[in-house]
Amino acid sequence: MIAELVELKLPIDGLAFDLLSSEHEKVYTGHHNGVITLDLAEGDDVHREQLRVAMAEPYRTLLGHLRHEIGHYYFYRLVEPSQAYSMRFRELFGDPDADYQAALDRHYNEGAPPGWEDNYVSSYATMHPAEDWAETFAHYLHIRDTLDTSAAFGFAPAAATFDRRALGPSGFDAIIDMWLPLSWALNMINRSMGREDLYPFVLPPAVLDKMRFIHTIIDEITSDPAKLAEVSGNGS
Repeated sequence: MIAELVELKLPIDGLAFDLLSSEHEKVYTGHHNGVITLDLAEGDDVHREQLRVAMAEPYRTLLGHLRHEIGHYYFYRLVEPSQAYSMRFRELFGDPDADYQAALDRHYNEGAPPGWEDNYVSSYATMHPAEDWAETFAHYLHIRDTLDTSAAFGFAPAAATFDRRALGPSGFDAIIDMWLPLSWALNMINRSMGREDLYPFVLPPAVLDKMRFIHTIIDEITSDPAKLAEVSGNGS
């Protein structure tokens, strides 16, 4: 993940990791002020699978946790300092200042609302605008990195790598045009081996709009030295 962030030219100064294990203490995976906490016990396949089934999740990995939590980090680094980005965030995701505890209680008491699949990439994304952003950000990184790896092994066009740099507004369309058939093919390969889908998610138009916003932010900031210097200063 760090290699992907560096190659995308995203700032990582001020970022730190607290790697703990719930075998020895209570651990909550999360992000706070640039510190990402992960439960190393989830490196155990059996333990992680038990949690995945208990929480009715189609996908759960340590890398997935990292990419989700880094999404929270970049909200504070890239979105919150910008009035324009903050306004667009509210249009797409909702109010980031909405009561988080109330949203958490509602989600675990009532679950995702009916028809959530039309607007969110996962049921967890429905909980709160901050979680919707983090989930969508994680999927953007999933897609970029998997395309890059697939291209390296000849599963996707060489152009899929794009040197991992953002491509401008039209670049997002190119990414998705390659991702949709690739993810379908990879899912079919897994099914041929009796495995679960590699990418068990659907990307409806509303989710693509949110992901395009993430792509645009990364492109605009990393392609402008002044903007990049400004957000890099926010991490110290």
